[in-house]
Amino acid sequence: MKILLLGQHGQLSRELQLSLGQQAELSVLGRAQLDLSQPEQLRRQLQRLHPDLIVNAAAHTAVDRAESEQELAFAINAVAPGLLAERAAELGVPLIHYSTDYVFDGSKPTPYTEQDAPNPLNLYGRSKLAGEQAIQAVGGAYLILRTSWVYSRHGSNFLLNMQRLLQERDSLNVVADQIGAPTWAGSIARATGQLIEHWRVGRSGPWGIYHLTSLGETSWHGFASAIAEHLRAQGKQACEPTPIPSSAYPTPAHRPLNSRLDCTRLQRDWAIQLPDWRAALAECLAEQ
Repeated sequence: MKILLLGQHGQLSRELQLSLGQQAELSVLGRAQLDLSQPEQLRRQLQRLHPDLIVNAAAHTAVDRAESEQELAFAINAVAPGLLAERAAELGVPLIHYSTDYVFDGSKPTPYTEQDAPNPLNLYGRSKLAGEQAIQAVGGAYLILRTSWVYSRHGSNFLLNMQRLLQERDSLNVVADQIGAPTWAGSIARATGQLIEHWRVGRSGPWGIYHLTSLGETSWHGFASAIAEHLRAQGKQACEPTPIPSSAYPTPAHRPLNSRLDCTRLQRDWAIQLPDWRAALAECLAEQ
């Protein structure tokens, strides 16, 4: 089986390379090989490689910067996924694409299901929603996996930033009124491998949109406190983060207060369930 993975150096792509490389012949295209903002280049590469499955882990993920980079964000997050879906349908192969909790506005008091109407608060969320809609408009065999608060030991993310800041500073303010599920990229990659294996052996569920996050919930402040606990358990100094409201930490992009996603459908239809967010964090931090 030949899998084309789009995205090379991002945190999710790096974990996918480790996971998918064990079960298939993997072709990885990063920015140096493929500019997703150039549609014709994308078409040529897909024609040349002719994969059995396409996994799109490439995205414009700089949420605040997207507010001033609308054209680029939509080219990568909306136009490119639509082109990938078109080419996948032409080839008769499945497409796996990753989306985000930021397609919702966070006003719902309970976790969001796949049936809830999206209403993104920021441009990043709007561009990711447009990508979902472009894939759905093409149809065919696709999985759109919405996840949340992704982190890993690589790249730039909340985990790595907190590890540094908690040790550098005597005090640190962290937002406490945004709730979600921190999700390790390694967990997403393993789940993706399981989904592909289910499809390969004929045990796949229905195609469509699914929510895929760690179990449990916390705030950004709770996540930072857990990171501080792990640092201290390793004998390192770490300050105690101070909880603050979102209003005390203004950003160019508005964030939803409720980022919780209900993952029941993925467990029911595909028998996929991620671990609790604390267990996944411990496993991530235990990696060498």
